Amino acid sequence: MSDRFWPDSEFLDGNELVAGPILGTLTAIAVGGALGSVARHGITVYFDHLLGREFPYGIFIANILGSAAIGVLFVLLLERGLLSEVWRSLLMVGFLGAFTTFSTFSLQTIGLIQEGRLLSAATYTIGSVTLSIIAAYVAMVTTRSLSG
Repeated sequence: MSDRFWPDSEFLDGNELVAGPILGTLTAIAVGGALGSVARHGITVYFDHLLGREFPYGIFIANILGSAAIGVLFVLLLERGLLSEVWRSLLMVGFLGAFTTFSTFSLQTIGLIQEGRLLSAATYTIGSVTLSIIAAYVAMVTTRSLSG
């Protein structure tokens, strides 16, 4: 992808690691991760209650919302540079890393397959991947057009 995702140079002073930026970034990732995982749990509980547990709606919706959010944040934080590296780490790596979860998606898909619900498994897999990619793309295009 882009070197903008791996800004290692700001953590180096010559050949020495600079502790301040690393600790600030790790703290931001940890805080964002805590908030993202709590938000994912909340969405899962809410949609399980609202729509039932026959289909993993909560993670399905979280992954699509998270993909849209990462599209917006990519444009605003990386392309436009509106916030610092610490905010990118908090929001994109921490919050969205915990909010969206491919591991849970994989486990739920396997569960659907093991239950013999192949149509649900296929719908969940194809829908999650396709709609998440579309959501990220639409969010990026929309954010670019709205932000000038």
